[in-house]
Amino acid sequence: MAKVLILDQSKSMRNTLRERLEFEGFSTEAAEDEAAAARLCENIPFDVILSDSSMHVPDAGIPFIVISSDNDIDSAVRAVRSGASDFLTKPVDMNRLLKSLRSTVEHDDTDVQSKPHAVRARKHTSTAVEPIIGQSPEMQHVRDLIDKVAQSEARVLITGENGTGKELVARWLHEKSHRSGAPFVEVNCAAIPSELIESELFGHEKGAFTSAIKQRKGKFEQANGGTLFMDEIGDMSLSAQAKVLRALQENRISRVGSDKDIDVDVRVIAATNKNLRDEIAKGNFREDLYHRIGVIVIKVPALRDHADDIPLLVDYFISKICEEYNIPPKSIAPEAVEALKRMRWSGNIRELRNVIERLIVLSGESITAEDIAVYC
Repeated sequence: MAKVLILDQSKSMRNTLRERLEFEGFSTEAAEDEAAAARLCENIPFDVILSDSSMHVPDAGIPFIVISSDNDIDSAVRAVRSGASDFLTKPVDMNRLLKSLRSTVEHDDTDVQSKPHAVRARKHTSTAVEPIIGQSPEMQHVRDLIDKVAQSEARVLITGENGTGKELVARWLHEKSHRSGAPFVEVNCAAIPSELIESELFGHEKGAFTSAIKQRKGKFEQANGGTLFMDEIGDMSLSAQAKVLRALQENRISRVGSDKDIDVDVRVIAATNKNLRDEIAKGNFREDLYHRIGVIVIKVPALRDHADDIPLLVDYFISKICEEYNIPPKSIAPEAVEALKRMRWSGNIRELRNVIERLIVLSGESITAEDIAVYC
């Protein structure tokens, strides 16, 4: 169970975050000031610190996420340059926070031998990769491509609409590869401001700029020996694309503030919900980068294109969500399943999961067609 320290002056914010995170399976402690946080860090092997931007994070070698009331670019720049794994704004988007926490816990590769004793003792929790559900020809084709491509070093571009499961495909490519014992590092290209892209991807040296108070490894170094998943690469700025292209061509990077090149052994898997050929025609995406990342292209189908898999997905989500809620699995009427199959699902599998969770909470002992009509 991952341990999270919540550092915030607001008691209501601390209580809200603790309640939700513990519901999601995290172990939490809370502190209202830096001194209390430092004492806790001396005695508890935290996996990550969740800190308000006004607070000073204890220098205990623990990765941290900053939450701020300010959503301006300067605040984000300061947070990331100070070493934050992510920068979120209030009111907190819990889905994004949970994703950020799990990514930080899973991918932190700081040298444990250089950490204080309490931190050296901490163990990362590794969540097993969820299965790819579906027996349709479309999903079987995706699984076949994963099996064929995973053991190669070929770069893969995964395409598909939001919510179709592109990240899951990337994780299975990593899991089935000879790199599975090495890090799987994810970076959301759309979420990184152009001012931060070089530092985020390639790292920086202490003193490289005003707020660079310590050396920081970038995503390429963190993924060394493993896989770097560049999500939403179609939203990356042209200047950032040029820097990534150089790294892919030369298999080496240079931290900001350093004149030393660092060789990296990274397999890059990219994903996008955009048509990159259209973006190339519009001048929004580099054609040379497209050919670098798209040696193999795997298209993940929209849920409406394999609606016959919905009954399997529904059964899987009911079982999984009821287990998370610690309640017996609910049954669902055949008419309700047919009603779900007729829906368009613009949000794809992600939307279906949310709907099933809503139905589990709001329905009676069994999910009926009337529940679908009322709650969907």
